[in-house]
Amino acid sequence: MKLYRLVIQAMAWVAALVLGVMALAVTLDVVGRNLGWGNTGWVVELSEYSLPVATLLVAPWLLYRNEHVRLDIVLTMLPRPFALALERVADVLGILICAVFVWYGSKLIADSAQLGSMVVKTLSIPEWWQYALVPVSFLLLAVEFARRLRA
Repeated sequence: MKLYRLVIQAMAWVAALVLGVMALAVTLDVVGRNLGWGNTGWVVELSEYSLPVATLLVAPWLLYRNEHVRLDIVLTMLPRPFALALERVADVLGILICAVFVWYGSKLIADSAQLGSMVVKTLSIPEWWQYALVPVSFLLLAVEFARRLRA
C-alpha cells in the first residue's frame, strides 16, 4: 500500500510541475509579446495538452485524500446507515465507470497507434499520446474506489 501511495503522490507532484511549467510558459509568452519579441505558437498547444494531463495525473491522489468534488449535502441529511449505503453505491458506480474508461481508453490508444494517427498543429505528436494517461488514471481511480469500499 505504501508503493501505491507513493505512485499517486508522485503523479500529483508531476501534475503540479506540469501546471507550473505551463503557467511560466504562458507568462513568458505574454511578456515576450508585450516586449515585441513575437509569440511562440506552441505555448497555446502546451496549455491545451497540460490541463487534461494534470487533471488525469492528480485525480487518483485527490480521491485518495478525499479532496475531490463531492456533494455532501444529501449525505448529511440522511441517517448514517443510509448515507454509508449511498457512499458504497457511489463507489461501486465509480469502479464501473472507471472500468469503461480503462477499456475504451486502452482501445482508443491501440487503434490510434496501429493507424499511426498524428495530431498536426504547431506541434506534431502521435495522437495516442493525448490518451495515454486515460487508462492509467482511471485504473488507479478504480483501485481507489475499491479501497474505499473496504474501509
